[in-house]
Amino acid sequence: MQGHDVSVSRTPGQNVPRLLLSPREAAKALAVCEKTLWSLTKRGEIPAVRIGRAVRYSMDELQAWVRRASEKKCENGQNCA
Repeated sequence: MQGHDVSVSRTPGQNVPRLLLSPREAAKALAVCEKTLWSLTKRGEIPAVRIGRAVRYSMDELQAWVRRASEKKCENGQNCA
C-alpha cells in the first residue's frame, strides 16, 4: 500500500495528509470489491471509524490488518512470501 497518494490539496502549495479513506478508496487499496470490504467490516475483521453515518478506514489500520493477516497465513503453514 505504500506509494498511494493520500494527500488532499485544499489550497495551492499545501498538501494535507489524509487520515481516513472512504469505503471505495479502502476497497481499491486492498484490491477487493466494496461488498467484500463491507462483509469484513461487519464481521469486525477490518477496523473502521464511524463519523456520524459515514464509515471511514485508516490507512495505517488497513496496513496493520494486512500484516496480521499475512502473519496468520504463515503461522498456519500456508504459502508465505
